[in-house]
Amino acid sequence: MNVDASHPHAPNSRAAALTSLHAAVALFGFAGLFGKWLALPPATIVFGRTLVAAAALGIMLALRKNRRNHFEWRLGINGAVLALHWVAFFQAIQLAGVAVGLLGFATFPAFVLLLEWTFLRRRTHPTDWVLATVAMLGLVLIVPDFQLSNRVVQGVLWGVLSGATFALLTVCNRALASRREPDEIAFWQNACAAICLLPAVVFVPAMLTPRDLGLMLVLGVVCTALAHTLFIRSLRVLSAHTVSVVATMEPVYGIALATVLLGEIPNMATLAGGLLIVGATLWATLRASRT
Repeated sequence: MNVDASHPHAPNSRAAALTSLHAAVALFGFAGLFGKWLALPPATIVFGRTLVAAAALGIMLALRKNRRNHFEWRLGINGAVLALHWVAFFQAIQLAGVAVGLLGFATFPAFVLLLEWTFLRRRTHPTDWVLATVAMLGLVLIVPDFQLSNRVVQGVLWGVLSGATFALLTVCNRALASRREPDEIAFWQNACAAICLLPAVVFVPAMLTPRDLGLMLVLGVVCTALAHTLFIRSLRVLSAHTVSVVATMEPVYGIALATVLLGEIPNMATLAGGLLIVGATLWATLRASRT
């Protein structure tokens, strides 16, 4: 049977979407290292990241001179969620390291399932809840004790918040991506995120060195503008569950890069917990995609 290559789910289109998604996930994992390279408050890092990304995307949209759709309130809300997601993400990494922050974030596919079950009435299976429990056990292995004063505990909680907000953003962007251009969505969301964080930067100013500015440019252009556009573009073809499967690789990419570039070698408990989290979320999302 012939397949129309212009169809949004044609093999070539799907392969291109998967390539874009893997590139975006690798860049998102790489972005975690900037939480260690930049000795700045998380809100300042995210403000610089989103401001640079919005500027780069705005220039690109202006050069294209394509007809642009009007702004809508959903983009503003998603921008606020994006700001919270990234602040929580960098807070987790600064508190407990790249591995713990990324593994806390890796719980987000479970939140995708929960959100789609709650709001989209997606059917679930008892196995899904068992796998979610396994992922939570993985977090327990990472935590040395359960005192809130412990930096690892704080890092895990911030990482889980990062995962929950990213799940919400993914489900919301899935609806937007079907009717708006990916780079346009990325522009508005990054611009709105920067606006949301502006008060925090004004009232808690930070001194930036030339090195900080250079890192901000790389983080904003490569790991944000490019990565965010590639990620949203993949949502035009792939389901939220398929995206969740690939995004489960972000901790793998990020921890590998942190080991090579930062010398951060996770201990055995963190590796064991990571194996449970990544394995459980991968299995759960694969099951959901099949059913």
